[in-house]
Amino acid sequence: MSYKVWVFIAIFLFGIGLTLGFTVGLALPGDIADFLAEDLAYLEQLSTMLRPFQVSTAVFIFIRNASALLLSFIFSPILCLLPILALTANGWLLAFISALVIEEESLGVVLAGLLPHGIFELPAIIIGEAAALSFGVMAMLALFKKERRNQFLPNLKRNLKYLIIALALLLPAAILETYVTPLLIG
Repeated sequence: MSYKVWVFIAIFLFGIGLTLGFTVGLALPGDIADFLAEDLAYLEQLSTMLRPFQVSTAVFIFIRNASALLLSFIFSPILCLLPILALTANGWLLAFISALVIEEESLGVVLAGLLPHGIFELPAIIIGEAAALSFGVMAMLALFKKERRNQFLPNLKRNLKYLIIALALLLPAAILETYVTPLLIG
């Protein structure tokens, strides 16, 4: 399968997460927020430790996002569970939090908080997870079908190139999230 097909599959999975997140966020915002109160408290505590305009914050954001993408790629041969979960969960979380912010603030606040770094981060997630899905499926096929084993190495090389592009996109995303986004939502 061509890499473009994997990109469309990644976008589709992310879209499923977005749809579920908006649906749940608009229908049951209080119930879900109560259910996630402990996780939200942890995120709030983390945000107080990570100050805007600090190099350490940009480094932390980059390392967190890059390690999530790398782990997804490495463990993708296990039924592609991690890339599927990463795409749908990221879409769900983005939409759910956006729905809450729109309800309490405005769409403008959501756009100001997402657009500067999202221009780089969302394509990085899609590109990286599409590479993980492609690699994971090829690894599983190569394991069970002898005739596919000769395609494994070329597939790995191609997907590593896309993974490197995704990781490179995460760097400006982390810098923008640290230095520009706080100016726009502050």
